[in-house]
Amino acid sequence: MTFEDKPGSPNILGGGKKKRILSGMRPTGKMHLGNYYGALYNWLRLQEEYECHYFVADWHAITTEYENPRDIAGYIPEMVMDWLSVGLDPGKSTIFVQSAIPEHAELYLIFGMFTPVPWLERNPTYKDQIQELAHKDLATYGFLGYPVLQAADILMYKAHGVPVGVDQVPHVEMTREIARRFNNLYRPLFPEPEALLTEIPKLTGTDGRKMSKSYNNCIYLSDPPEVMAQKVRQMITDTQRPFKKDPGEPDRCLAFPFHRLNLPRERLEEITAECRRANLGCVDCKKLLAEALLENLAPVQERRRYYEAHPDEVKEVLLQGNRKAREEAQRTMAEVREVIGFNQKIQLVK
Repeated sequence: MTFEDKPGSPNILGGGKKKRILSGMRPTGKMHLGNYYGALYNWLRLQEEYECHYFVADWHAITTEYENPRDIAGYIPEMVMDWLSVGLDPGKSTIFVQSAIPEHAELYLIFGMFTPVPWLERNPTYKDQIQELAHKDLATYGFLGYPVLQAADILMYKAHGVPVGVDQVPHVEMTREIARRFNNLYRPLFPEPEALLTEIPKLTGTDGRKMSKSYNNCIYLSDPPEVMAQKVRQMITDTQRPFKKDPGEPDRCLAFPFHRLNLPRERLEEITAECRRANLGCVDCKKLLAEALLENLAPVQERRRYYEAHPDEVKEVLLQGNRKAREEAQRTMAEVREVIGFNQKIQLVK
């Protein structure tokens, strides 16, 4: 995965420096396996090759949880604890909280002044979430404008790449348009970030639906081994295989994608053949999955137990990350104010 500077885009980092990645998550509580395989696993790989900024998107969380914003702060340490447990390294990645950097709000305001409303209204994710979250009143300015806040998050650190799933590509494209509009209105300052598509496997929860906290069907990284094994046993597999004597089909099994993520290819081939010959039943197959999952996640759970016993270390990671991120944000905003002419000192005369 590499980046090429696009014609006309300033190379802010300069030659010889690592390209910069930025991504974030809303604090909604502990991380589940969908979060791990869909995002965190990729973040780990990226931090080895790029200069990464990973942030807690607590302001974004308010766009849908504005009625109960007090709950958000309590979720932050749990989520960051999981980040550190899977191996995110504050020595390689800047880990910070969005609301600790007030410059994000200032840049969001400035971008909002010139972002056309039709850009926001045509955002397909906006329309999808309005339908998906129909039980919430999302006819708000904040929800309509959250892609502008995302643009401020990304461009504040002049990120060159944003790891996203295919459904988030329109957001990155809007960030590119906002960067382009700013650069054309004033002068070139921001790079146009690229969407780094992540191969997010289709992972379902224990009930066969999308793994989601709201569905109460999640397997959490912090689940005790016996709880995790129990949840694996409850997973829906091949609905067209009512009996063990019937041949199965891994490609339609809702649990099999977890096998692909936890077993070597040779073992996968063996299980696939045994399933199709009806020599391996779903109960035994899920037992194998639970064993592989617990073995692979044992180091993660061991680190989490450590951070649970040392919460001050999690706090210190955020304090240091906030400090580093804010220094960068202040430099960016000094440039922005210079470009738009808002850095003059006003002489007050009596």
